[in-house]
Amino acid sequence: MADMLGTIGPLLLMFVLFYFLLIRPQQKRQKAIQTMQNELKKGDKIITIGGLHGIVDSLDENKIIIKCGDGSRLTYDRAAVREVVEKSTGV
Repeated sequence: MADMLGTIGPLLLMFVLFYFLLIRPQQKRQKAIQTMQNELKKGDKIITIGGLHGIVDSLDENKIIIKCGDGSRLTYDRAAVREVVEKSTGV
């Protein structure tokens, strides 16, 4: 019995450490990104995962239209938004 605990104990300890150091922080990060993408509004200044800087022109459930600096409008999936640089003020 003690022999079995001596071999399984370190494995359990490694799994617990692995969970708290890697898995849990990753889940929190994904949840924060999902929340940010769900709270997008027209007028928000954003950066996509590809590095495109623009302003949200319109939204629907899965897609956003981003207005770029030259006035062109590009359609992206919501999941392509990496960060919101500046929230819209009054729209």
